[in-house]
Amino acid sequence: MTSPGGIAECGAADITERIVRNGDIEIAVYEQGHRGGETIVLLHGWPDTHHLWDGVTPLLTERFHVVSVDNRGHGKSTNPKSFRNFALAALASDYMAVIDAVSPGKPVHVLAHDWGSVAAWEVVCDEWAQRRIASFTSVAGPNIAHVGMWARNRLSRPTPKNLGLVLAQLVSFGYMFYFMLPLLPKAMFALTINEKRWRKGLSRAEGVAPEEIFLGATFKKDIGNGLRIYRANVLAVRQRQERFTRVPVQVIVGTRDPAVRQASYTDALNWAPAVWRRVVKGGHWLPFSHPELLATAAAELVDATSGLPPARGLRRAEMGRQRKPFEDQLLVITGGGSGIGRQTALAFARDGAEVVVSDVNLVSAKETAALISDAGGTAYAYQLDVADEQAVIAHAGEVEAIHGVPDILINNAGVGAAGAFFSTPSDQFKRVLDINLYGVVNGCRAFGPGMAARGLGGHIVNLSSMAAYTPQQGFTAYSTSKSAVFMFSDCLRAELASSGVSVATICPGIVATNIIRNTVVSGLSGEQAVKKLAAVDRAYKLRRYGPGKVAQQIVKAVKKDKAVVPVTPEAALQYRLSRFAPGLVRLVAKTASLG
Repeated sequence: MTSPGGIAECGAADITERIVRNGDIEIAVYEQGHRGGETIVLLHGWPDTHHLWDGVTPLLTERFHVVSVDNRGHGKSTNPKSFRNFALAALASDYMAVIDAVSPGKPVHVLAHDWGSVAAWEVVCDEWAQRRIASFTSVAGPNIAHVGMWARNRLSRPTPKNLGLVLAQLVSFGYMFYFMLPLLPKAMFALTINEKRWRKGLSRAEGVAPEEIFLGATFKKDIGNGLRIYRANVLAVRQRQERFTRVPVQVIVGTRDPAVRQASYTDALNWAPAVWRRVVKGGHWLPFSHPELLATAAAELVDATSGLPPARGLRRAEMGRQRKPFEDQLLVITGGGSGIGRQTALAFARDGAEVVVSDVNLVSAKETAALISDAGGTAYAYQLDVADEQAVIAHAGEVEAIHGVPDILINNAGVGAAGAFFSTPSDQFKRVLDINLYGVVNGCRAFGPGMAARGLGGHIVNLSSMAAYTPQQGFTAYSTSKSAVFMFSDCLRAELASSGVSVATICPGIVATNIIRNTVVSGLSGEQAVKKLAAVDRAYKLRRYGPGKVAQQIVKAVKKDKAVVPVTPEAALQYRLSRFAPGLVRLVAKTASLG
């Protein structure tokens, strides 16, 4: 199975264990994967071993020669007696020895976490690294010198915001001063922590199952030995020196990382010629919670540094580049062949989005895609019946395989329906629910898991209606479907909050679209239905609120991360009435004539 980033998932690979000597230190090294492929070296921090990457390596081994390392004092590597032997320079020296041993004369790519990343920064800022390291993906482990320079730059301009940022990062680093104490923290961990408790704690903090947290057999020993890294480095004078690198760098940081804050990378371009920053909805141990994201991100940087066109995700992460609001983002929209759907697709395309537009009418979808292309955008047209769950699932699989996981999903496809409840045949009532409600449910079920799992956030936009909170005679099927979409969106918004995927509920009011002309009216003869719809269509046109204005509100909702958007003035007024005077709303519904 291949992920959108070109990472193949395979079975257990043969692992070759070897020892690399660096002076009197023996470093345990583990090699697996495609020996003829480019080499990726995986480095870990405290209190892990090479097993930190056990969820990531299977996603890399088919393409790459994957090398993982046990740091000195961890796993099967030598455990020096003095904390002074754990200085960053010593760790960096170990990594250089490993790189020379596993890939003599050929550059490697580095993916590193925590202290492994902090020490890898020492390597990539060394002149030696310009020849030996082709790319560096740093996960939750900044260059401490860079953090110090960033803090001093902020303190030189002591605005409340700058002071707050520095204070927040200092507080986040506070635990380090405890960890660097002799004896006490080691004794505390020895008395209170074992593998089961550590897994349980990380499981809660990272939101992953305990079995997805990979620990080495030497964990109890490593958690104490590794503390010497803090004692050796936290107050080191060398960390105050400004360091530069010519190696392309990608930094990945979790929004819930208790130690590293994304703001501390703001000045990264001061020290590297090209930097990509990905902010992940996650904690500190991203190798456990987001293995596919890390594998894909590393592979995308490898491809870009090898001369291939950069992937959309990498382009979006590039720091210092000016872009349109939705440039390098993928939008998927249903019902995009006309009306609100077409205008919304065009609006997002003007703001830079790459658009996948689907419609039950393929000709209409192609027309929308052509309008986007003619305006200089990029769009792809598909035929899709949103009421067909299996068709939607297949569509999502095709889109993700060809174009990637969407950043924005708009479930817009819908159908109108009118007529008294007892005059509405059951199959017609079901058809309205299948399209208006289950079309939304099917879209979220098909695309939502991929959006949530990648950890980069995103937006789901569900089209409801003012009818969702406006009981009225003659629109039972339609209002029921839209009300269900409203509540479904509220529930989904709560479930997806931890993943960073937002859910917006759009509630248009009286808008002139072709949905009126295509509405099925139950209980009236054909001629009567035509006349009634024509009258309603004329009235809606006189309202002069077209689909383009709704599209503007949808774009605004995504930009400002709004939850519920009553679009027209009457929709906004009715929304407030439904909340604060529901009895009045029901009374009006009882007394209003069906007509």
